[in-house]
Amino acid sequence: MVELSTIIDFIDDYLSPSDFDDGCVNGLQVEGKHGINKIVLGVSSSQQLFQRAIEESADLIIVHHGLFWKKQPLLSVTGILKQRLELLIKNDISLLGYHLPLDAHPKVGHNAEILSVLNLNQKEAVDAGFVGEYETPMAFNSFENLVKEKICETPFVLPYGSNEVKRVLVISGGSSGDYGLAKEVGADTFICGDMRENFVREIEETGLNVINAGHYNTEIFGIRALGELLEKVFNVPCIFIDIPNPV
Repeated sequence: MVELSTIIDFIDDYLSPSDFDDGCVNGLQVEGKHGINKIVLGVSSSQQLFQRAIEESADLIIVHHGLFWKKQPLLSVTGILKQRLELLIKNDISLLGYHLPLDAHPKVGHNAEILSVLNLNQKEAVDAGFVGEYETPMAFNSFENLVKEKICETPFVLPYGSNEVKRVLVISGGSSGDYGLAKEVGADTFICGDMRENFVREIEETGLNVINAGHYNTEIFGIRALGELLEKVFNVPCIFIDIPNPV
């Protein structure tokens, strides 16, 4: 068993959430029992995730997308929010959420982990993501197949740039509007997690390869890596629960 406060202190030191101007409330969002024997991790808060955690007899849930956001001030507890909170409070389960700190971390962050699974050498940080490079360029169709194997079976692909991939910017989640950053830092390919209609023609005119690998799919990596780290540090079972989301 490990104390909840010990886990929070470790994550605060490791992810440095206070360094981020974030729309999410990072850290403790719902307080449950203080003695932690099992942790469940998932991408997004949901009744399904919370119910699965109850079935696992978890004491703590850690997510990337929490329940509380600064842009949505808490004025009432009704409907879906009430039902989700009820599951946590009745079962004395704590909830931690970490948003941008888990996108941007150079070791366990989503983007750093994506570079690793794609065998890209991590270079400079850009926004909440990172640039990665290959020593030897890869054919774009081969790179696309690698993304399908490692991240998303059915990515949305805009092949408007080079036939070879050398320098890649990866920014997970709702990041398609950052395609201009990819061009600015000399990337030939940009991996993001969403796409807006007006960006398609703009990306075409920019002359860039863009792969939308899905918001959920690009944000599995960091939360899963955080669980693996916590299990090593505290010797407490950490279970990542995959609840696939098509977007």
